[in-house]
Amino acid sequence: MIHPSYVELMQVVNSDLTVIGEEPVINSRYSIVIATAKRARQIIGGDEPMVAKAAGRKPLSVAVQELYEGKVKIVGEGDTVDDAPPEQ
Repeated sequence: MIHPSYVELMQVVNSDLTVIGEEPVINSRYSIVIATAKRARQIIGGDEPMVAKAAGRKPLSVAVQELYEGKVKIVGEGDTVDDAPPEQ
């Protein structure tokens, strides 16, 4: 069995909901797969992994661990991240 499961990842990502009834950020397996694949492509492209002991591990495994540990935030379309650097 793969750990963490997609259900556990969805719970971690959606744990930041502050208002009961608020729309979850991730509501399907497809969304988790897309977000994880996007982060893995960033790592392949040269971004530094945000977790310890990433050397020698596959980028997808590192991306899953980053999501599970809350190191990477998923924002919905049209949402913004307050601490993101400005686009150039």
